[in-house]
Amino acid sequence: MNRTSLSIVFSLSLIACGTAFAADTAKTDPANVTVAFEHPDKFTDVKDGYMATDKGRDGILDDIKEYVIDRGGSYLKKGMRLDVTFTDIDLAGDFEPQLGPRFSDVRIMKDTYPPRLDIQFKITDADGKVLSEGKRELTDLDYLRRLILPSSDPLRYEKDLLNDWLREEIRSAGKARH
Repeated sequence: MNRTSLSIVFSLSLIACGTAFAADTAKTDPANVTVAFEHPDKFTDVKDGYMATDKGRDGILDDIKEYVIDRGGSYLKKGMRLDVTFTDIDLAGDFEPQLGPRFSDVRIMKDTYPPRLDIQFKITDADGKVLSEGKRELTDLDYLRRLILPSSDPLRYEKDLLNDWLREEIRSAGKARH
């Protein structure tokens, strides 16, 4: 193939991907997903630095909430509803101020600091029938051994946990309805 042919194929691929993405996004109904945080001020670790701020915590929780609404909505079938309440969050990594003042706001990733998300949830169908509900403690002890993109997202490990859980839980609930 010459450059012109490759360019055309690449352009058509981008258009196809964009169309598929737009179609996938169009089916997402954020009104079918609710996210709550139960006593977030008591969560194990939702800190933006060693000396945590309320603004930092709220920003992290907003990011998690938006992610669950977006991803959860994309997995739900028409008429299904998802309600999620976070009861505790322990972000991946931790702050180690003993490394010196330059590291007081650097989250250090080690095997001993895996992400953990404690949630309560309920998935219902269009008639309000409960398809699945319960409590889950999501964690990944091998989080450092997985390639998770984008690597620049500070919540990539938590989002990966949530994405795996949402996909499997909603898929199972959808099958239970038939």
